[in-house]
Amino acid sequence: MRHLKAVVFDWAGTIVDYGSRAPMGAFVQVFASFGVEITIAEARRPMGLPKWDHIDALLRDPSIAARWQAARGGMPTREDVDRIHAVFVPLNARVVTDYADLIPGALETVAACRARGLKIGSTTGYTREIMERLVPVAAAAGYAPDNLVCAGDLPAGRPTPLMMYRTFADLGVYPPSAVVKVDDTEPGIAEGLAAGCWTVGVALSGNAMGLSREEVEALPEAEYERRLARARAELDRSGAHVIIDSVEDLVPVLDLFEEKLARGERP
Repeated sequence: MRHLKAVVFDWAGTIVDYGSRAPMGAFVQVFASFGVEITIAEARRPMGLPKWDHIDALLRDPSIAARWQAARGGMPTREDVDRIHAVFVPLNARVVTDYADLIPGALETVAACRARGLKIGSTTGYTREIMERLVPVAAAAGYAPDNLVCAGDLPAGRPTPLMMYRTFADLGVYPPSAVVKVDDTEPGIAEGLAAGCWTVGVALSGNAMGLSREEVEALPEAEYERRLARARAELDRSGAHVIIDSVEDLVPVLDLFEEKLARGERP
């Protein structure tokens, strides 16, 4: 490709962990250990944010904050976020490899990107501690991106563009319009938009759908269409330039962006 230079992938729900399920049980379990019940649906709402910010967003939810106050005798504080985060990270690290299977088509798509001369970047809302367990499993399965930027590596993560800026520097690519960000969450799309990149939302395999591949395949057709439409609408609201079902659908979108750039269009 003459214009595009790199694709930056998110991890859970985009390349690995169909349905982005690894963090969900951990959030529910950790909050329960503090005497506060939250649902999987509630835990999913801030997905894509760095995990400290994710916990902070949950505690800022009026309903969850009220439950916290009832259980703990006071409104949640930053210190409470720190305490929950300290318990959450090692728990998530322990379970992340249970959900490390590559999403179907991921390896083929990455290979097609490389064949087009594109570099492969990656950013994640996971911390280094969590990724230290996930990266070797993904590598053994054949996925090894050219860089990795984690939550906590920089003063701010998603939805700011700082992790993308680090990725540009790591990969040696510019301008931002030559880079495509692929993500299954609103904060991840916002990260790409803030950096000035093309963005692609992943609806079916990611957090917006929130189901394993087996659960998706078991859905009645009407329920499948309803859930997928809702997932697509969520990513459309995020401002994604294009929405696909999974990474196996990405290559034609890259060709589309290449054509746009050749005509002088920018994100």
